[in-house]
Amino acid sequence: MALTHQEIFERYVHAGAVTRDPDAIAALFTEDGVYDAPVAPDGHPLRGPLVGRAAIRAGTSAYHQLPTYQGTMNPQRSAYVLHDTPDPDVFIAEIDVAFDEADGRRTTMSLVQIFRLRAGQIAMLRDYFTDRPSAASGGR
Repeated sequence: MALTHQEIFERYVHAGAVTRDPDAIAALFTEDGVYDAPVAPDGHPLRGPLVGRAAIRAGTSAYHQLPTYQGTMNPQRSAYVLHDTPDPDVFIAEIDVAFDEADGRRTTMSLVQIFRLRAGQIAMLRDYFTDRPSAASGGR
């Protein structure tokens, strides 16, 4: 039974943001899969493209060894929307991760991810993100 876009996205989030497991992330990709973060800053471990599971594993491992952001993720204010496209193997995720800062400020990290699938695995993921959250407007 084929996985839905929702299931693939949730597995990717669990492997990356929740468990921070480079092996689990790489396993979601095809053998020749590509992870590309084209707007990541120069020198960022995810700046790619990272081609193949070994490169994806190495890049995500290096990224997860960096110091984590110190704000507390607020699940009630965080949200995502998945968009299907005319191509059944392509979907887009719009994500807003909300943080509560120790000083009371609210910040948000917004990103867009474009998933291209092949046989139920990620063949290409383009990840458009900023390196740090920005101040949220209007108590978002």
